[in-house]
Amino acid sequence: MSSSRRSLPRRAGSSLSSRSISEDQISELLSKLQALLPESQTRNGAHRGSASAARVLQDTCSYIRSLHQEVGNLSETLTELLSSADVTSDQAAVIRSLLM
Repeated sequence: MSSSRRSLPRRAGSSLSSRSISEDQISELLSKLQALLPESQTRNGAHRGSASAARVLQDTCSYIRSLHQEVGNLSETLTELLSSADVTSDQAAVIRSLLM
């Protein structure tokens, strides 16, 4: 392990052997995580695979925040739509059933 890598705090009752993960596994998981991000989410046009672990995690957190905001906006729009006079109770029931 590189000397620049900080050790993670251990949780009470956890054993290192049952919680250890190799650097290769971490790299693979970070690559998979980065692949889930849309191209527009990577900062400064960074090429996939060249981003640091910290950058991948920061970009992922930013993307999750934007998804939460989008869900909130869509929820508000849906609430307004369902409460409008243009939607019949049958149509509202269909929309609700699709959301479940």
